[in-house]
Amino acid sequence: MIRYAFALTALVAPAVLPAQATGDLAAVQRHLQSVETMTADFTQTDRNGKVLTGTFTLKKPGKLRFQYEKGVPILIVAEGGALTFIDYSVRQVQRWPIKNSPLGVLLDPTRDITRYARLVQTGNDAVVSVEANDPKHPEYGRITLIFARQPSAPAGLSLQGWVALDSQNNRTTIRLSNQRFGVPVSDQTFKWNDPRRTNSR
Repeated sequence: MIRYAFALTALVAPAVLPAQATGDLAAVQRHLQSVETMTADFTQTDRNGKVLTGTFTLKKPGKLRFQYEKGVPILIVAEGGALTFIDYSVRQVQRWPIKNSPLGVLLDPTRDITRYARLVQTGNDAVVSVEANDPKHPEYGRITLIFARQPSAPAGLSLQGWVALDSQNNRTTIRLSNQRFGVPVSDQTFKWNDPRRTNSR
């Protein structure tokens, strides 16, 4: 079930460049450090081509929420250092440390991505792509972040989405639209109902 969130088809064909090739890796680092809140619409495609939509909310440090479209009984929330996958259809909850997830790179503003990330050739000067993974922990998977150059966005970059690959080689593509940075986000956004105790969502 976790491949709903983290199994992917590539947005770009990766050809890895050395980090020193341009200043883009440093710009990505500045972007990730400067974004405190973000909201967006998302479209998720899994390796079988199934498409789901919803809304994405980010608040640092360590909080995010994937609210899926009506009729999809799935919720993904990160808070309190844990990433939680809730399937209301079977009343199942799975939790694991955020740091063990590919999405950890989005949630921890103190992480130095230049130590474990590298630029990916896109063939488009308007697009910046970065692949991040921990070589000491391949079981955490990897994530490829895709940014568009946008002067009005934090550090001149706007996150367009990502491709996540988990340790079982399940791929998921997330594409973002209607991105908004620095908007007020309540901590209540990241609360959720435990289906093991109630049927309500």
